[in-house]
Amino acid sequence: MQKRRPHWIIISVMLATLCACEKSPQFDALAPGATVLAFGDSVTYGVGANSGEDFPTLLAAETGWNVINAGVSGDTADKAKHRIGALLAKHQPRLVIVELGGNDFLRRRSMAAVKQDLRHIIDQSLNSGATTVLISVPALSVFRATMGTLADAPIYAELAEETSVVLVSDLFSGVLSDDNLKADKIHPNSRGYKVFTAGLVTSLTTAGLLL
Repeated sequence: MQKRRPHWIIISVMLATLCACEKSPQFDALAPGATVLAFGDSVTYGVGANSGEDFPTLLAAETGWNVINAGVSGDTADKAKHRIGALLAKHQPRLVIVELGGNDFLRRRSMAAVKQDLRHIIDQSLNSGATTVLISVPALSVFRATMGTLADAPIYAELAEETSVVLVSDLFSGVLSDDNLKADKIHPNSRGYKVFTAGLVTSLTTAGLLL
């Protein structure tokens, strides 16, 4: 029997929106047309979604920003740290959204190693002058995946605290905990990407990056 948790996801997004109203913005809002680099793996690329329903495309439609989809299917933080520099130099984004780590976890790389690679990516982004947003990725857990209760790997909150970047927490884990929102065990479906984008927009609004 298929697990059904859409109400839990919707309630979570609503609660996040309420919290957003109570927090002071950290950054100035980006104007329409601003260049944003969505840097990640197959989830950023849009595997599991219909054409044009990946989250960078949906985010561009929602914000009016020029969102560049720099997602590479199968990419790891270990490999991605070697390509971020050229992309930053080429596009000179005002904002970088980092979504990486899932493939590292599937390859059983240590949390410490993945954290070090993500820090390298974040440092390059910040050094370029771009505001940086880090999307938390679920920790690998067969038990939690079976129960539909995935949780973020702790390294993302640690990195956000240590580097003062914007953290989007619990969103990806929540989407992949709902069978109605995923195409397979590790990718959202088109509906899931819409929920994902809505949660991302809420986090960006909370940080003051989006009005």
